[in-house]
Amino acid sequence: MSIPNIITLLRIFLVPAVVWAIASGEPLLAFWLFLAAGISDALDGFIAKRFHMQTELGSYLDPVADKALLVSIYVTLAVVGLIPRWVAIAVVSRDFMIIGAVVLSLVMAKPVTISPLLISKVNTAAQISFAAIVLATAGFGVTVPGLYDLGLVLVGLLTGLSAAAYLAAWTRHMAS
Repeated sequence: MSIPNIITLLRIFLVPAVVWAIASGEPLLAFWLFLAAGISDALDGFIAKRFHMQTELGSYLDPVADKALLVSIYVTLAVVGLIPRWVAIAVVSRDFMIIGAVVLSLVMAKPVTISPLLISKVNTAAQISFAAIVLATAGFGVTVPGLYDLGLVLVGLLTGLSAAAYLAAWTRHMAS
């Protein structure tokens, strides 16, 4: 167990705490926990690369931690009414589509290697930023006019584009 993997596991353990904070009407606490999770993501990646501590386990744990955090937060924000349900459905559906495609590829004996696409990285950044904006707005009670709507549109658009890009890449892979 390397230090980056331990940090990643701690991030996974933060997920229920963030969900609890949102569901309990504690958006400020949720914001700080979410920020801690974001810092831990950057920290584990930095340590792994800088000190050559990358592991196979870490290559699986890190995206699992990221997805667990984002999916959980989006679902919880939708349940408590801080974001529209369609956004959570889009975020969750995209991730399930990707997982389903990977599993189907394995079942059909045509394993696919999923590497993050640029649109996916931009999408993840938008999703993280929008979740932070929603939590900060609810927690601090400060609203920047138009920022919520812009974030909502960006997350919706980028999630759809990312799903389409992965679907296209998967379709090309399966046809080859």
